[in-house]
Amino acid sequence: MEVHKQHPSDDHSSFKQAQVVVVMVAFPCQSHLNQLLQLSCLISSYNILVHYACSVTHIHQVKHQFTDINRLENTQINFHELPTPPFISPPPNPNNSSKFPSHLQPSFEATLHLRESMTALLHRISPAARRVIVIHDALLAYVVQDIANVPNAESYSFSPISAFSSFFEGWELTGKCILAEKEPEGLPSIEGCYTFEILNFIALQGNFLKLAAGYIYNTCRSIEGTYIDLLAKEEVNTTSRSGRLGR
Repeated sequence: MEVHKQHPSDDHSSFKQAQVVVVMVAFPCQSHLNQLLQLSCLISSYNILVHYACSVTHIHQVKHQFTDINRLENTQINFHELPTPPFISPPPNPNNSSKFPSHLQPSFEATLHLRESMTALLHRISPAARRVIVIHDALLAYVVQDIANVPNAESYSFSPISAFSSFFEGWELTGKCILAEKEPEGLPSIEGCYTFEILNFIALQGNFLKLAAGYIYNTCRSIEGTYIDLLAKEEVNTTSRSGRLGR
């Protein structure tokens, strides 16, 4: 399967300015890549042009593993291959003390080099629309930090994990503040779930998440309504807005 890399609308001089375009900035891990491509297809079904940006390798990966080929081929999705420096790609270590896939850490670190090319892409796309919506993986907040220099653009952080996990992982990492709701019984600790390296990487992103206009969670209110509301309460004292995708 081959989906076009460049879209005719890249030639801004011959097309009427769109009301809105969406730019997806995907993190190089299949469970993250696929969710944003699924969301891209959904948005594209409303006749909105979507730009999906990631490294060459991972664009090929997410296309190859996408299950609905016909759906993908009939979308308005423009794939942008962002350059990354060479990085080590070791095999998984079955004897690793942590269950976290630490062998992927070099590819995660390589994303830190995408800031300049991502900024250039936004400046190239922005004249084509009155409004540019950037939806970036929560682990790529550093990469899109220069969006403040694009007047008609705003960013939204996408969380690829459940609202339940998003809330309680943040709750534990910030010291377990007192909950208005009763703490669920048997709640496992995140100790040992993450390596020191990925926690540092997450902390770096946290410094730039405050630049987002809002947060998007791939969730369902009938299942996670309590935790969607708890996340919303966390954001009351910020200028950000939360949204959910699902029913």
